[in-house]
Amino acid sequence: MRVLIADKFEQSGLDGLASLGCEVHSEPALKDEALAARVGQLQPDVLIVRSTKVTEPILAAGPLKLVIRAGAGYNTIDVSAASRRGIYVSNCPGKNSVAVAELAFALMLALDRRIADNVVSLRAGEWNKAEFSKARGLMGRTLGLIGVGKIGSEMIPRAKAFGMNVVAWSRSLTQQRAEALGIQAMESPEAVAAASDVVSVHLALTPDTKGLCNARFFVAMKKGSYFINTARGEVVDEQSLKAAIREKCIRAGLDVFAGEPAGGTGAFANEIAGAPGVYGTHHIGASTDQAQEAIASETVRIVRVFKETGKVPNVVNMAKKTPATCTLVVRHLDKPGVLASVLDAVSSAKINVQEMENVVFEGAEAAVARINLETEPQTATVEAIRSGNPNVLEVSVIRL
Repeated sequence: MRVLIADKFEQSGLDGLASLGCEVHSEPALKDEALAARVGQLQPDVLIVRSTKVTEPILAAGPLKLVIRAGAGYNTIDVSAASRRGIYVSNCPGKNSVAVAELAFALMLALDRRIADNVVSLRAGEWNKAEFSKARGLMGRTLGLIGVGKIGSEMIPRAKAFGMNVVAWSRSLTQQRAEALGIQAMESPEAVAAASDVVSVHLALTPDTKGLCNARFFVAMKKGSYFINTARGEVVDEQSLKAAIREKCIRAGLDVFAGEPAGGTGAFANEIAGAPGVYGTHHIGASTDQAQEAIASETVRIVRVFKETGKVPNVVNMAKKTPATCTLVVRHLDKPGVLASVLDAVSSAKINVQEMENVVFEGAEAAVARINLETEPQTATVEAIRSGNPNVLEVSVIRL
């Protein structure tokens, strides 16, 4: 199996892929047209990336089977284009959760104690304890979480260690889970904003979450509260955040921005990054040695499972619901040609197969095929399947 790595990747990961017998090509500088050209030349089976964008021309350049995002978010990959070409897209969820949660708290503490401003002042030869000794402290404050996935969940025990109360909103957060986590579930992002002294965002970027933290959200925030975003810049309406910083004295700790450079270095012009009351970092939430080693290990596991079984762990672009309307169940003797005769009958009826599996009983003498069909077969088609092969024992149709 040929693997192309178009980004920085841990040596342990390179060694792990090589130990699987993969032909590994690590070329971290590849981007855009150069990456597409290399995919066309090398013809890799697997492409591994971190922040490198994977566009439709790259996916179309060669016979890729799998694209792995060595990290959690996969908004830099054209998933729709991959799905149209039957290319798996996989990621490494949860492996950087602790690292991101640690940075979120670092930004929170830095805002409260104005650490960056302290450093700048001291480096300029100034001593201003009178100014910088003003801080609120976190103990007894309320932390509001927007998103309670793997990273958001890691925020909860850290907040409790600081003596903070936690309220949260997530589309998937039930009252039962909130009680189990020891937090209070809120009915909306705005309700979290209104109840919190610090709001921290932990959402994947999707069409539903883009711009979720908007003007209405920031109007609901308390005057002088803190806003932390270590998720994706596009989740936030930056113009509304700028207005909140200016009009409500909101302080913001931001690790992510809209329009970030694609590479590890480059010019960056974003007005909000230089706004008073904003502490910014360079999208480094997942960038700890611990997180990157864990991500490398998970990436190797994905490749190993795919190589050995053809299955893909953590795949993100399989259909959650297909157009299937019924399941054709065929109980049969485990003999050659049975499934071929079944599929011939289905094809003759011009019925499209959506999904299928063939489960073999102990002893490998009999099996059951379950075939999800787009349209329900007529009685004549069912009878053709039943009589078309002497090894067919029983045929039934279950409506979905």
